[in-house]
Amino acid sequence: MATKESAVDSVLIVKDFFSAIDQKDEPSLAALCAEDLEWIVPGEWAGAGTHRGHAGLKNLFTKAFETFDIVTSERHEFVAQGDRVIVIGLATGKSKATNKTFEDHFVFAMTVRNGKVLKVREYIDTLALDRACDTTAK
Repeated sequence: MATKESAVDSVLIVKDFFSAIDQKDEPSLAALCAEDLEWIVPGEWAGAGTHRGHAGLKNLFTKAFETFDIVTSERHEFVAQGDRVIVIGLATGKSKATNKTFEDHFVFAMTVRNGKVLKVREYIDTLALDRACDTTAK
């Protein structure tokens, strides 16, 4: 039977999740995610789509780390109610292909169940990322 986490437990799990991302610690990140993880990135750009399970997680991060150098990633706010956590933050970095920088103001809507991240819906500044990757613009 699935158990719902308290808001405090959910935030702690989500903070560990982001710490694993910051450290590019794929084994720890996978351990924090449910086998049936669903990660949705809306939009029409290279990273958009629905990524499922640990294989989808690996593919998403392989592509992200091949495309971008993340300089900073700061989470400014965690808003939680039960097993749902909203994370508000800012990432800065540059496109590896163009060396152009970006500022990505983001919001993650996440669900935690049984001590694992089950769902992620990531809202990012796709225009800023697209502009950083655009090889035709100056």
